[in-house]
Amino acid sequence: MNSVGEACTDLKREYDQCFNRWFAEKFLKGDRSGDQCTETFRKYQRCVQKAIKEKDIPIDGVEFMGPNKDKPES
Repeated sequence: MNSVGEACTDLKREYDQCFNRWFAEKFLKGDRSGDQCTETFRKYQRCVQKAIKEKDIPIDGVEFMGPNKDKPES
């Protein structure tokens, strides 16, 4: 599946691959230590937030997920 912003699709794929690798190789084997994908997620999140703003997609009342539940940048 592509990202909401075309420019974000490669970052989405990079994050998805990182997360899936971490989930399969670490989490499912009991290693609950840090997630090495956090920075990739943040880059993707910033890209999506920018795309949402550029496309003027209303997001009022939407809760953002992820590390520290960052709110959209103004």
